[in-house]
Amino acid sequence: MAVNNFTVIGLYSGTMSDSISRLHEAVLAARAADPSASRTARLLQSSRAKMAKKLAEEAVEVVIDAMHGHSDAVVRESADLIYNLVVLWVAAGVDPKDVWAEMDRREELMGIAEKMPKLHKMTTLTPPRRKVVALEVNRARKRR
Repeated sequence: MAVNNFTVIGLYSGTMSDSISRLHEAVLAARAADPSASRTARLLQSSRAKMAKKLAEEAVEVVIDAMHGHSDAVVRESADLIYNLVVLWVAAGVDPKDVWAEMDRREELMGIAEKMPKLHKMTTLTPPRRKVVALEVNRARKRR
């Protein structure tokens, strides 16, 4: 595929994806680790809702730091975000190679900087919308 007058073969199989693949392998290995000694093992033994909540928390921290112009903090929080994303991938049985393949597919359809459009009508390009569910159910009310 040609992008900006140069040829890119497997754009998403470079250094970044290698780092994420190594992280993925480390998280896979941590499944067998002692949860009292491994934060990753402890997180993997929690619910997917807890993993998703941690991912969302890190994403919010990246956004807040970016809004305040704290570039160094954005870098640190982005690393945390990627770590928590990979943990969630492992729990969901997602391989990074599948994500890179989807990125390549999208690039072929839309270009490198484009996200797939969200169409109002269901097409072959967009799956049906998923139902939004609560991450945690807290039915106990505080008494005053």
